Amino acid sequence: MLTSADDFPIHQTPEPVATPATSDRNAYDRYWFNGYDRDGAFYFAFSHGLYPNRFVADAHFTISVDGVQHSLHASRRAPLDRFDLTVGPVGIEVLTPLKVLRVYVEPNEHGLGCDLTFTARAAAIEEERTTTRNGHHVIMDSTRLTQLGVWSGTVTLPGGRVLAIDPATTLGTRDRSWGVRPVGEREAGAPKPVNPLLWLWTPIHWADEVSLWASFERADGHMYHVDGKRVAATPLGELPDPAAVPVPEDEPAFAKLTPHHHALTWVPGTRRIAGGEFHMTDDAGEPFGYRIEPVGTRGLLAGLGYLHSEWGHAVWQGELKVGYESWELATVDPLAFDRQHQQQVIRVTELTGAGRVGVGVVEQLFFGPHEPYGFKEILDGA
Repeated sequence: MLTSADDFPIHQTPEPVATPATSDRNAYDRYWFNGYDRDGAFYFAFSHGLYPNRFVADAHFTISVDGVQHSLHASRRAPLDRFDLTVGPVGIEVLTPLKVLRVYVEPNEHGLGCDLTFTARAAAIEEERTTTRNGHHVIMDSTRLTQLGVWSGTVTLPGGRVLAIDPATTLGTRDRSWGVRPVGEREAGAPKPVNPLLWLWTPIHWADEVSLWASFERADGHMYHVDGKRVAATPLGELPDPAAVPVPEDEPAFAKLTPHHHALTWVPGTRRIAGGEFHMTDDAGEPFGYRIEPVGTRGLLAGLGYLHSEWGHAVWQGELKVGYESWELATVDPLAFDRQHQQQVIRVTELTGAGRVGVGVVEQLFFGPHEPYGFKEILDGA
């Protein structure tokens, strides 16, 4: 079944591009973005997912501002053409691969829209391949790239208020991941064993570089997957020149970082991170670490469909469906199942060297016991 993508030399199997290399129903291919004011006045995020073996594509845009999180969701039958990145009013344009991308939500009946351009300030980081099992069953096997940059454009809120997004003060991160991960309607079969996990991800903007921590760990605190990098970046405050941003074939100089421990504090009665420290070492064994402090707003990734009871990723909604919802962040049940995947804007202070200050987000997903921090149940609070 040929599509326009087949006219490019990108094939990885003898099949046309529209045919996935795996028959796993949970195969996926996703774009994901966040953006935030450096002082935490707002946080927004955007995602687009393709699930070829479930025949679904979905996209979401969410923004937290003035204590309220607004979300627009859209779902459709998946297109065969991999270059079709639209879902109703929501879409993506890859303007310069690995450098500049545009995301948009066209005017719609719900009043939430955007026209935003992401410009990278550093080379894309290829994270280590992630493989996660529940017992013997592989439930996640994926590759991801992460890239940090700045945003420009506008966001329109319900009611007509327009936020001007200034690249001098609006930072962000994007990722692209693909492979297999749990999506769609719950699979039938016997109940599976409890699978405790703590996921932590901290992409950080520094004055002249960016850094990344990523880790999965189990109930005993063992980190079974870790990844870390640091790479030179356009100085903060300067609009990046896409032509100057290296791409992988330019062999950008990545410095590997190995996460080895964290010391976190928690908001009482919740599983929400209140602060703490992240500690890594580089290839020479030299320490690199930082202290984090939440600033301003946060985003609940249910606004992008994560763990969502209705708008979950790859759930069939019909040929095309668009919806909107909002909630006050202060009134959200902090221990609700669908509120555990979240990101918080943070200020970071380097623990080594000159004590530099940076800004970024901490993403967390935390279910089940965790012996080092004293959690004992699936969702008990601190």
